[in-house]
Amino acid sequence: MTVPRPPSGLPPLVALPSQAAGLLARCRFPAAGEQVVAAVSGGADSLALLVLARAAGLDVLAIHVDHGIRPGGDSEAAVVAAAAARWGARFECRRVSVPPGADLEARARRARYDALPAGVLTGHTADDLAETVLLNVCWGAGIDGLAPMAVAAGGASRPGPPVRRPLLALRRAETEQLCASAGLRPVRDPSNDDLRFRRNRVRRQLLPLLGEVAGRDPVPVLARQAALLGDDAALLEELAAAIDPTDTAALRDAPDPLARRAVRRWLRAGQAELHPPSAADVARVLEVAAGSVVACQVAGGRRVRRSSGRLYLDEAPAGSENRR
Repeated sequence: MTVPRPPSGLPPLVALPSQAAGLLARCRFPAAGEQVVAAVSGGADSLALLVLARAAGLDVLAIHVDHGIRPGGDSEAAVVAAAAARWGARFECRRVSVPPGADLEARARRARYDALPAGVLTGHTADDLAETVLLNVCWGAGIDGLAPMAVAAGGASRPGPPVRRPLLALRRAETEQLCASAGLRPVRDPSNDDLRFRRNRVRRQLLPLLGEVAGRDPVPVLARQAALLGDDAALLEELAAAIDPTDTAALRDAPDPLARRAVRRWLRAGQAELHPPSAADVARVLEVAAGSVVACQVAGGRRVRRSSGRLYLDEAPAGSENRR
């Protein structure tokens, strides 16, 4: 369902919560007047995103994606529609289907992003960033995983359409307070209390424990480290982009960190549904480039082979193995 574009102009300034101006100064929104799409689930973070985007003078289309997993999807969409109408934004609800099964949470997230356009604004906060850093540490991530939400979408960041996250300098408690001051009642997702999900355990158990051990709030520390590592990762990505990953001589001559990054970019190109290439896959490809092996298999049922000084990426024949 789509609500027609309301009359242009922001709501009167007096209607804005008193702390909106202070929060807005810490956000990174596009220039006033720009047309943007905001992903609004109805939670506190996304409702705060909607309010602040309008306060920044943006022409906002709020999109609510209903994945049909929880009952009451229509009521959640109604919350977003009412908030959009109140704050002078357009509204659209998009419905996607996510069949039950393994990795339901990850598949639902992917389906939501697939339903959103590139450049969409999301309501991720510093708390989300810190949680993701710790989750990626648990998975053994490298520098890009320790700089989530900071690496350019065309580089080594997570699969999915490029997104913009203007609220990364804000805290979750601040978005909740903004909603309370604005008289908004956010949708509460009961799955956020389910400790079977790793993110919830990081949020409710690991981060408080880190704070107790460190004697300080760990979220600003993790966010600052992620920003610094993001700058480093962006520089490495720029340098690696100049390397032809199919040129074996270029790979052999490049410093190892850049060669690995160039190969990782190559293996991931056009493969948004795959996990990032593993360190083992990248190492095998570099062995092919060095002449130690003629060919190897990598994730996704694919095969890398060397011929006349170049690397080629093919679908792997059934039953093939590394050949030395």
